[in-house]
Amino acid sequence: MRDVLENIKEWLDSGAEVGLATVINTWGSAPREIGAKMAFTQDGQIAGSVSGGCVEGAVFETGMEILVDSVPRMLHFGVEDETAWDVGLACGGQIDVFVERIDPAFFNLIFESYDLDEEFAAATFISGKAPLLGKKIVIHRDGRVLGEMTTDIDERITNLARSQLEAGKSALKQLDRSEAAADPMEIFIEVVQPLPTFIIVGGVHIAIALSSFAKSLGYKTVVVDPRRSFGSPERFPDVDTLIQLWPQKAFEEISLTSTTAVAILTHDPKIDDPAIVAAISSPAFYIGALGSRKTHAKRRQRLLEAGVTEEQLARVLSPIGLDIGANTPEEIAMSIMAQIIEFRSA
Repeated sequence: MRDVLENIKEWLDSGAEVGLATVINTWGSAPREIGAKMAFTQDGQIAGSVSGGCVEGAVFETGMEILVDSVPRMLHFGVEDETAWDVGLACGGQIDVFVERIDPAFFNLIFESYDLDEEFAAATFISGKAPLLGKKIVIHRDGRVLGEMTTDIDERITNLARSQLEAGKSALKQLDRSEAAADPMEIFIEVVQPLPTFIIVGGVHIAIALSSFAKSLGYKTVVVDPRRSFGSPERFPDVDTLIQLWPQKAFEEISLTSTTAVAILTHDPKIDDPAIVAAISSPAFYIGALGSRKTHAKRRQRLLEAGVTEEQLARVLSPIGLDIGANTPEEIAMSIMAQIIEFRSA
């Protein structure tokens, strides 16, 4: 969702009518993941993608109708469907795409949650009839609920959303109208996580390319280096946060969460070792340290003698990055970023 929110906000602020298409289910080798979005306006502006280019034209055409009549639609594309071949979905997969007109009042709640940079879930009715079809609420992990569907089912939807927040992924769910319901209602629960953070310890040459790659992939970037000639604004003009402190102090100012990656790059034990100690006691999903196997063996010995456990050290990946034969700083940075993507997708 985050990749189209800024566009949606800009368009709504300008007074435009805005539509939104969301992938809510996939089968086989679908081109985009569940939750992928494409936003659009009546004058032809488009942001995001639901298929990497395969079915966008057909989705946009339906979206133009929805901007007029305000009735959400569910679209299905698959290789057994001649229409799917015509629009280009020949990859062997199938996707369901929910297309709707955006309610500016509700999206103000989304923007409010987005600005807080907190994890939340947005629940949307994708089956049934008006007034429920397309209706939404936002559920935060701390229990706050923004918006209202109907009082008799809000609590059940909230419980489903909390389960998906715990699982950390979006999903299509069914909710019975009552004990005697013949047809359950379908609800798409989309989990929106905070922007991932990438902490780079050491303002070395590799870090310049690495911070640039991370920024382009949507990470909040943090560079830590007490050496002012290395960790300088001139070397890192575009990082979100530059901390010119020793790791012991720097990590007191940084919140490490399950969406945090840490790369430790200096080869200097005075900087690397305290950074590793801080990272391994956090929920960070990725911790990598630059160095050869021989260098890392010496590092492990130092840390074991300092009281770090084998289990904790097992979290540290070294040599860092995927083995792609990288040699230049830029290639090494790419191998590190690729490994981070691999871990985050696991």
